[in-house]
Amino acid sequence: MSTIKVLPFSNQNLDELVELCPFNAIEKLGTTVEINSGCRMCRVCLKKRPDIFVLELPGETRKIDKCDWQGLAVFIEHQAGSVHPVSFELIGKARELAGRTGQPVFCLLIGHHMPGMAEEALNYGVDKVFVYDRPELGHFRIEPYTAVFADFVNRAKPSGVLVGGTSIGRSLAPRVAARFRTGLTADCTILDIQKNTDIDQIRPAYGGNIMAHIQTPNHRPQFATVRYKIFNAPEKIPPVGTIEYCDISSEKLKSSIEVLDVRPKEKVRSIEDADAIVVAGKGVKKESDLAMVFELADALGAMTAGTRPLIEQGWFDPRLQIGLSGRTVKPKLIITCGVSGSVQFAAGMQGADNIIAINNDPRAAIFDMAHYAVVGDLYQVLPALLDKIRKGRAIL
Repeated sequence: MSTIKVLPFSNQNLDELVELCPFNAIEKLGTTVEINSGCRMCRVCLKKRPDIFVLELPGETRKIDKCDWQGLAVFIEHQAGSVHPVSFELIGKARELAGRTGQPVFCLLIGHHMPGMAEEALNYGVDKVFVYDRPELGHFRIEPYTAVFADFVNRAKPSGVLVGGTSIGRSLAPRVAARFRTGLTADCTILDIQKNTDIDQIRPAYGGNIMAHIQTPNHRPQFATVRYKIFNAPEKIPPVGTIEYCDISSEKLKSSIEVLDVRPKEKVRSIEDADAIVVAGKGVKKESDLAMVFELADALGAMTAGTRPLIEQGWFDPRLQIGLSGRTVKPKLIITCGVSGSVQFAAGMQGADNIIAINNDPRAAIFDMAHYAVVGDLYQVLPALLDKIRKGRAIL
């Protein structure tokens, strides 16, 4: 990726150089200037002052002092006064990674009138919470939130940044990463860290056929998004961290988006929060046969879900799909009926406490992760299982 760098110079009017950029991306730094994260690569500075500003081509090795970037940061997402649970899961993972390298854990909290949220984050072992509380930040708007996020990165200089793989996180994280000309790995399922603070970011790729191992050794910070229910939230501990309230100029909070009204979505039960799930796969031959899957779910007080082929046939609501292109779940019990166990599906449910798999193929991939394997025709197994439940007998 091309970047603009500043050549050494002397006897120059720094204010004139700053005024060259229409996006305020040139700022004074002592007796020189630097290009900040607001650079849009418009190249106006290159045209007007080629003696000072030059283009650094992608082939050139970028050198970075990793000692200047320390700590792991977590973006705290919240709505209607409640923190999204994925934020706590990421705090737990950040603490685990930071503990191996002796780094601090930071949190970024953006909004307006957020009582108790910063204190709540401290209860999960965070070292410092950076809070930006302004009326302009009351509703999520991409331009001001990106500006605040960039200001936080410049202020805290974290080595890595973890963001929830939500609709907000997937919109915000790429924009901030682009400002810093750094990498971002989306929907990570595994995170690890090297002693030199390089983060191992692992995620399924090519339709789940391989697990991509991604590192960003020459850029900071390192960005990664992670879906809800991938990691476990930590236990609360007595708080020892601090809260730092930060300010930012109103000029940077301007937005072309105006929020006219906020209408809460109708609350529906989500499979992500279910304690028990019964999943139907391609082994179910026709839609009417789903009745026995629904009956088993009702008998167990469980929710039903489907794999991608059944969603594409219209047999299930897309919100009930488990897998890479659906939802990630971590129930106490999951029963798969006629599910082959592709990597795409497995990535969405491998964290379940107990997995019972029913499949007539003894070589099915689902058996590699199942705690209990039932090799048999689901059209025979499910009626027998339902009969035992009705009679109050033990399932296993």
